Amino acid sequence: MSARDAYPLWASTYDGETPVSVLEEAAVRALTPSLGGKSVLDAACGNARRIRSIGEQVARAVGVDLVFEMLTAPHAGGALRERAVHLVNADVRALPFAPRSFDVIWCRLALGHLPDLADAYAELARVGVPGATLIVTDFHPAAARAGHTRSFRDPLGARREIEHHIYELGDHEVAAARAGLRLDRSLEPGVGPAIKSFYDAPAVLKAYEAQLGLPLVAAMQFTL
Repeated sequence: MSARDAYPLWASTYDGETPVSVLEEAAVRALTPSLGGKSVLDAACGNARRIRSIGEQVARAVGVDLVFEMLTAPHAGGALRERAVHLVNADVRALPFAPRSFDVIWCRLALGHLPDLADAYAELARVGVPGATLIVTDFHPAAARAGHTRSFRDPLGARREIEHHIYELGDHEVAAARAGLRLDRSLEPGVGPAIKSFYDAPAVLKAYEAQLGLPLVAAMQFTL
């Protein structure tokens, strides 16, 4: 399924953590600079649960997502109540903001859904101030090649798989460089003790042992 068609079906249960989401969150925290006093954009924010969880006093927090149902899911509403987060229904390839609007930009587990990286990186760079930090995460290409998929269970229990395009870290670096972004750091967290609890059931423990060390997330820090 396309992301536009899939995420409305996932919205009501999206808050559940997965091995990928746990590793991704830890990687983003490690790569994100201090946010105090900064203007922060979460591009492809889903239900805004991550930008809502920012503990520092930011100057402005904005979440953008393509899927309206994600923005109106329960925790997106919670974000509005708990923090002054502005939520916008828009495509990461056509962000409705003026150039040089944000100090820190996240784009998390979204670009693999796109058939091309160029337009997204161009837009993410356009809305960053000079010296802005961009954090991009993606489903790791090694995980995709090993048979892992971007999938979920819909409210009726049916398994749904979301369209995903495999990009190497080098593909991201090239597309970002063309948009004027410099890669500073990258992390590739994978199967290991941090997510072992997801494999506690006997039926999947063998999978944990077989996949130990397999990277599941690619996380990159760029500077504009």
